[in-house]
Amino acid sequence: MEKSMIARAQQGDKEAYRELVLTYAHVVEKFAYQIGVHENDIGDVAQEVFLKLYRFLHQFNESRFTTWLYKITLNTARDFYRKEARETKKEQKLQQQDEKVAQSAESRVLVYEEDQQLHAAIQQLKEDYRMPLILFYFHQLQYDEIAEVLGITLANVKVRIHRAKEQLKAILVKEESAYGR
Repeated sequence: MEKSMIARAQQGDKEAYRELVLTYAHVVEKFAYQIGVHENDIGDVAQEVFLKLYRFLHQFNESRFTTWLYKITLNTARDFYRKEARETKKEQKLQQQDEKVAQSAESRVLVYEEDQQLHAAIQQLKEDYRMPLILFYFHQLQYDEIAEVLGITLANVKVRIHRAKEQLKAILVKEESAYGR
């Protein structure tokens, strides 16, 4: 079903493309949120992802579609924030205030994950460790798929996931002892 929908969309079938967007919108938004895209920016990033998907769908080959979509989402999120970082200092200060508001809103309403403490701890990890961990545990990607999405070696994926788990455990233990649990 997925392959035929993709093939139809590649041939210009707008209804098939619409089905792709409807099918994968939640996946893109969830991944964007998990990799640290602020709640108020998720819609913009997702829109950019699906515009890129429309423009470059003809380049998709027989690899796993979701792996390709994760890669587009990751690169789009990075591009989104690079572009934002080039703005003036005044705009950057306003953005920092917006980030604080978004983070407090994010802490009140955790849209995609049930455990607020775990999400907060994951967000404390460096991007190099956070990305493979999210892709492995929340998106059930295999190590080789993660390597492809992130453009790193298979061995590096394994090391990063291992280190991410160690750091995550340390963060959670530290928070637990700080709150006397």
